[in-house]
Amino acid sequence: MGIIETHIHLYSEEYKADRNALIQQAIDIGVEAFYMPNVDIHSIEPMYAVEKEFPAHCFAMMGLHPCYVKEDYKEQLAVIEQHLASRKFIALGEVGIDLYWDKSFLTQQQDALNIQAEWALKYNLPIVIHSREANAESLEVLKPYMHRGLRGVFHCFSGSLAEVTVLKTYGWMIGIGGVVTYKKAGLDTLIEEIGLGQVVLETDGPYLAPVPHRGKRNEPAYIDLVAQKIGDVLQMSKEKVVEQTTANSRLLFGR
Repeated sequence: MGIIETHIHLYSEEYKADRNALIQQAIDIGVEAFYMPNVDIHSIEPMYAVEKEFPAHCFAMMGLHPCYVKEDYKEQLAVIEQHLASRKFIALGEVGIDLYWDKSFLTQQQDALNIQAEWALKYNLPIVIHSREANAESLEVLKPYMHRGLRGVFHCFSGSLAEVTVLKTYGWMIGIGGVVTYKKAGLDTLIEEIGLGQVVLETDGPYLAPVPHRGKRNEPAYIDLVAQKIGDVLQMSKEKVVEQTTANSRLLFGR
């Protein structure tokens, strides 16, 4: 069973020089699919270009990232909705609330998340949540939609066991990437507590490269290091980690 990489920005300029080689390298080590989150209206066409180049492996999402929710967010959302209505996507994302960089657009981020959660239900898509220093705020917005059947994943999860328990109640997944290899992150302890039942794999490349590449560009093939670290924490084989997380991904994303 192949690895499903549930969150990677393959269209990023940081991959421009060697993108195709990096994708092929990851395919060669067993990555069968790459799910690409959109961030704003300017990332749409570059994302589509990667998808067109690797149609059997690369799959686009559609959404407006909270860090790009500014004064013009309603105009951007209008474009996002046009794309959602025009074709199929693997998910709606990445969307959410980010209070790490800037708290001044919280109201707009909440509104954008409400709108996009409604769209996820309308188009029957899983939703991919970016929540940085904002899990309480994100859950406050999302819970009414969860009650209505909204399914999804908190990508790059950094929350508590209590928050994982809430997500489990609604059948949600958490995305685990290179941060699990960081000594002070505490994700290894969380994984020991919860096991693999809610976990999907991601890199969030080109960001958050795992040890021993921390601080450098994250590459698609490094998802293998994430699977290996989780296996080490749970004292199981990397293959077993891949088997369970891929099954989780298929359950959530439907492919």
